[in-house]
Amino acid sequence: MSALTPEEQKVTEWLANRKEGMVALLRELVDTDSGSYDKAGVDAAGAVLARFHEANGLAVEIVPDSRFGDAVKARLPNPAANDQRPVLLLGHRDTVFPKGEPTRRPFTIKGTRAYGPGVADMKSGVVIEAFVAAAFAECGGLAAPLMMLTTSDEEIGSPSSRPVIEAAARESRCVFNAEPSRLPAGTDFAKDHRQSVTSGRKGGVFMRAEFTGKPAHSGANYEKGASAIVDLGIKIPKLQGLTDLEKGVTVNVGLIGGGQTVNTVAPSAWCEIDLRYVTAAQRDEMVGRIRAIVETPEVPGTGAALSIKGEFLPLERSPESAALYDTYREAAAAFGIGVTAEFTGGCADSGFTAAQGTPTLCSVGPIGGMAHTPDEFLEVESLVPAAQVLALAVMRAAAKVE
Repeated sequence: MSALTPEEQKVTEWLANRKEGMVALLRELVDTDSGSYDKAGVDAAGAVLARFHEANGLAVEIVPDSRFGDAVKARLPNPAANDQRPVLLLGHRDTVFPKGEPTRRPFTIKGTRAYGPGVADMKSGVVIEAFVAAAFAECGGLAAPLMMLTTSDEEIGSPSSRPVIEAAARESRCVFNAEPSRLPAGTDFAKDHRQSVTSGRKGGVFMRAEFTGKPAHSGANYEKGASAIVDLGIKIPKLQGLTDLEKGVTVNVGLIGGGQTVNTVAPSAWCEIDLRYVTAAQRDEMVGRIRAIVETPEVPGTGAALSIKGEFLPLERSPESAALYDTYREAAAAFGIGVTAEFTGGCADSGFTAAQGTPTLCSVGPIGGMAHTPDEFLEVESLVPAAQVLALAVMRAAAKVE
């Protein structure tokens, strides 16, 4: 490990002795139901975090929402800082899993890996952020205020949290989002001490198209009908045909439905469309092309309308975010950990913060994989190193601004 300042050493040594506490908090969070649409469950997970923050000397603010879970903010002020913009630690506590999943599949550790709903995506990331904040509250050493924002609905596009995230980003000097980091292909963390963070993410738009037709008896009055299903069917290959892999643009019709009965010309149909793109400039053009296909009738007598149900903005690389990555990479090197950066087609809240012009680095959480599946796992031995690297990167990023 390369030389650390006394302040850096104090904070990282405090974290070195917190593995048991990290695992305990992670167990409590994983075993708390928090599917995105389960407001009571997501709020219960938020209460676990709020109690931890308050017990460790942070000021807690609850940002209420009537439909989805409340956002939880924790702050550690620094009145002596010349620049009062905080460093923002961003994360979400909701999962994709149905109610009751923690009862069916509770937190367990087998060998070097932990399992359970949301263990990697991203309750372990929230845990290390909470412990980093607690370390600064206990040890000091941070040349900036700190804010931790934990949201409730990232897995469904952050319909309630987006404005909260964007406002926090505008207030902040830089953002670390602790989505799970990954193992580079063919490596073992215990042996190779390597991890991969995210340098860029695609944006995503999630749309629903509703098609209307004219019902008719399929035997007696077939010619009087206008099939919404046929209209949809003709359009599916046209929509899929908008995909341009060289430009990083994909269009996927992932769900379809429709019809009334087998012997009725279909009066209605629907589909859901996933658009992924690389740059903000591609977004409006692609949505316009999708809308033109959906809303131009292929079958006389039919109609259709397209609506946007949710979206994420792309995480685009900037000189400032590249500098933040360099700071993180150098912090990891101080602990003998090699870091690489990858571009991914997956979306995250980090796109919202980057779009505000705030330098953002994503996937600085512990190492995990197989998110959104029963096989989701966390490399337990990556918890403490991830917290130490994040704390050191936060300290150095704050010092550079000062």
